[in-house]
Amino acid sequence: MAARAIWTGAIKIAEVVCPVKMYTAATTSERIALHMVNRKTGHRLRRVYVDEKTNKPVEQDDQVKGYETHEGSYVVLEPEEIAAAVPDSDKVLSVDRFIACGQIDQTYFDRPYYLLPASEATEETFVLIREALRNRKAAAIAHTVLFRRLRPVLIRAHHKGLIATTLNFDYEVRSSREAFSGISKQKIDPEMLELAQHILKTKAGKFEPDKFEDRYEEALTEMVRAKIEGRKIIPFRTPEPTKANDLLEALRLSAGGKKEQDHKKAPKKAASAKDSSTKASKRAPARRKAS
Repeated sequence: MAARAIWTGAIKIAEVVCPVKMYTAATTSERIALHMVNRKTGHRLRRVYVDEKTNKPVEQDDQVKGYETHEGSYVVLEPEEIAAAVPDSDKVLSVDRFIACGQIDQTYFDRPYYLLPASEATEETFVLIREALRNRKAAAIAHTVLFRRLRPVLIRAHHKGLIATTLNFDYEVRSSREAFSGISKQKIDPEMLELAQHILKTKAGKFEPDKFEDRYEEALTEMVRAKIEGRKIIPFRTPEPTKANDLLEALRLSAGGKKEQDHKKAPKKAASAKDSSTKASKRAPARRKAS
């Protein structure tokens, strides 16, 4: 890979050890970068930490982390004390157990990383692990120290390699039952459900991430370009939410019901050439106006 490995270590399954390299699978480096600047001078700003009581800047050597025990009172943690709390890294993805891919709760997914064999000499072991996971439709749960923290990691077969996804801890994930507790029960009209399912069927497709549009990024880029060129910025309009009493009609229109009704109402007898010519001439201005 052209990118630089962010971590080098090994996967350990019982007595099987396979050296690997880890690469970032997702990055935000291509996003447009904005900086804080002085509106009056146009100069870039730099962040300065200020003592909230004295209102004076604090030098970097005097900046330490602290835990608030009660309002306004902190326990200071020195850098070496924090460093001592970081688990020792043995650079090993130690596999604890295997689970079926269908059991994975994706709410716990954090960030994905690609795993590749560290060298040609380790490719056979790497491919063996990959194919064993693929054939069993299983994923490995491992632990290792990443970015100064002991992290649980999910390892799965992914195309020709492996993908390692760091996982959130249980205390970091909100209960779905608690999150959805405010949603009341609703009795859905059978016709509306049938129309909604029809819309889903007609909109069925494949997972094509290259078709995704980052509209915020595009809008931000266009706004910057317009500013540079001195053009007027036209804001996007947010669509109005569908009202409850308009939901059935919106579903019918989305499912093409209006077109079908118009087709059924169309006269079966063909119009004469003269009538067709007259109607066409009446419709022409409307088309030109619309264009």
